[in-house]
Amino acid sequence: MLKKYGDGMEFGSADEQEDTKDGTVEAWGRSGNNPIGGWYGLKKGLSGRFGMYVPPLMETPGLAEVEHNARGNRMRAI
Repeated sequence: MLKKYGDGMEFGSADEQEDTKDGTVEAWGRSGNNPIGGWYGLKKGLSGRFGMYVPPLMETPGLAEVEHNARGNRMRAI
């Protein structure tokens, strides 16, 4: 998904009850078009924040480059 997007993609972290901003990591995690059918953040009790937790997990093994600003962080594939 990141390679296809190309440029830096915003995290877009949002609570489960909030709508997501289009074109963000969070929106992709909830989309029915992702490889696992968008389950993340759609079931009651599975709180949102996909866009906050996944980017650092991808950065650690060197799969993504992640910004570390106070707000508006983005990530991109390496």
